[in-house]
Amino acid sequence: MKIAIVTDSTAYLSEEEIKKYNITVVPMPVIIDGREYHEGVDITTEEFYEKLLSSESFPSTSQAPMGEMINVYQSLADQGYDTVISIHLASTISGMLNSIKQLAPTIENIKVIPYDSQITVKLMGYLAIQASKMAVLGRTPSEIISYLDDLRSTMDELFVVDDLQNLVRGGRLSNASAFIGGILKIKPLLTFDDNSHEIVAIEKIRSRKKALKRVEELFENARSKATYPLRALVLDANDPKSGEEWAARISELYPDMPIERSYFGPEIGTHLGNKALALAWIRDFDQDKL
Repeated sequence: MKIAIVTDSTAYLSEEEIKKYNITVVPMPVIIDGREYHEGVDITTEEFYEKLLSSESFPSTSQAPMGEMINVYQSLADQGYDTVISIHLASTISGMLNSIKQLAPTIENIKVIPYDSQITVKLMGYLAIQASKMAVLGRTPSEIISYLDDLRSTMDELFVVDDLQNLVRGGRLSNASAFIGGILKIKPLLTFDDNSHEIVAIEKIRSRKKALKRVEELFENARSKATYPLRALVLDANDPKSGEEWAARISELYPDMPIERSYFGPEIGTHLGNKALALAWIRDFDQDKL
């Protein structure tokens, strides 16, 4: 059995990681002022945020065309793969996974297993990397999926956004009516709900400094209850300076914990907006026996 791993560009894997772990990444489209771009292909993250600030209309996102997905899967079949685990951003914020589920039974010469990460960004990238490691070790698809389910259950995250304007306009915030951040000049805390896996606002806080402090408190509460070691991830939307400063602070608080930096690229930045920050965490998978 030869298993391929596919994910989409919202995993924000580096070129080195993509090559090292032999992961196929499908670029996601973002539309700005009527023109379609593909993140990581014909628009960089820096270029996207420049356009976001100057665009005449609110950008929109889309899922990768299913014709493109067919080509990806058939190419992998041609390379001798008989199975592909296709790991994608949460089905609650994109229709891509459901489209792949409908498509999968029609693909010939290769079995396509769609997998809902129930998240996005580098947390999803971690799932793809771990799946790739297991495939190389000769693990079966069911063993890989079982492991991914277990690892996925240890993920959590908290976002701090400047306002909710982008999420509300993009329809990605399920309880938007209760949190009108731009009007109240608040810094709402957001997360993926554990049950619905939708983006929800959970608290209203008056300043970014207080919001970040509150995230640290909630993280410490989660860490103290965890029965396994954690690793953390600090992400920013076009605010690397703040991201680095916050990551340094988290490192000071938890000197023995792995802390990684990442970012919100075009597809996710469209909805979170400029200057968003997030702290995410997951079981330290480097200590897992695969």
